[in-house]
Amino acid sequence: MRNKILFSLSIIGILIGLLSAYIYGTERKPLPAAFNPASNPFAKGIYANGITESYQSNGENINIYPEVAGVVVKIPVAEGQKVHKGDPLLVMDDSVQRATAEQQKSQAEAALALLEELKAEPRKENLEIAVAQVAFAAASLKTSEDQLDKLRKSYELNPKSVSKNDLDNAENAVKTARANLEVARKQYELTKAGAWIYDIRNQENQYKALIKASTASAALLDKYVIKAPADGVVLSINAAAGSYISPQGTYDTYTQGADPAIVMGWPQDFIGVRCYIDEILVHRLPPVSRMHAQMFIRGANISIPLQYVRMQPYVSPKIELSNERTERVDVRVLPVIFRFERPKNVSIYPGQLVDVYIGEK
Repeated sequence: MRNKILFSLSIIGILIGLLSAYIYGTERKPLPAAFNPASNPFAKGIYANGITESYQSNGENINIYPEVAGVVVKIPVAEGQKVHKGDPLLVMDDSVQRATAEQQKSQAEAALALLEELKAEPRKENLEIAVAQVAFAAASLKTSEDQLDKLRKSYELNPKSVSKNDLDNAENAVKTARANLEVARKQYELTKAGAWIYDIRNQENQYKALIKASTASAALLDKYVIKAPADGVVLSINAAAGSYISPQGTYDTYTQGADPAIVMGWPQDFIGVRCYIDEILVHRLPPVSRMHAQMFIRGANISIPLQYVRMQPYVSPKIELSNERTERVDVRVLPVIFRFERPKNVSIYPGQLVDVYIGEK
């Protein structure tokens, strides 16, 4: 009985082993691919990494940096919004600069008022006082001369009637009155002449300096509002109300680098594609007249023909497309720019990585 049980268990084990071997030995069918990988459509085509951007005649996207530093208080636009040239995009706190501009404007106005006062001299009231002072000095001189004349006549009639001391004092009084009259006349001429030309020129220069400072402050005040440099679309806003921005850009929490405050693109029907050709493949680029390119969208079985636009004839170090400025590889690349018409049934945005094959038909 025991032998039968052992024999039965052995047979069962053999069957389980054969079944396991069959199951694990059977080749499983692979899962279908989510999309077909990009294949080279050209016989001798070369591959290039590409990134989409707003299409324009030169440069890349419109990266906007503030010219002054400050705290953001208002952002009147939204990402994806179309804007026109001169529309406000971002407003910063300008309270300190506004007070400075108003102060310098008041100083310029005060300098202008003083300049006009100098040019308006002599003042009528001052001139009347100078005339009265001349008349008073002349009357004083006449009184002194009459007193001296009386003393002299008395002295001529009777020398003992007038002392020598009184006669000398009268003569000195006439001389003093005559000098006072001369001073009054010169003071009248000085008042009548008005302000000195050098004082006017000095005040004019001070006014010009203050008006220039006021104009500069007002111009700097306008920099606290970032405006659209051209008609376009707001692609990215890298600041929020309450955040601090500077001419170096804004701090990105995720990349820990500096980004432009606002990125804009051109509102056109075309999208640009910037391709980076490896330096070892540059010599294989076909002539521009026979150059053709095909773009493949990653994650989709979609390809789009590209139109050649221009080439940046400068081979530069390649920077990995990870937004890290310090992340470099020992490769130099040649930028070639293509474009394509924005498709209606496919969503493509600036900054998207694509695969590009460049060849010759």
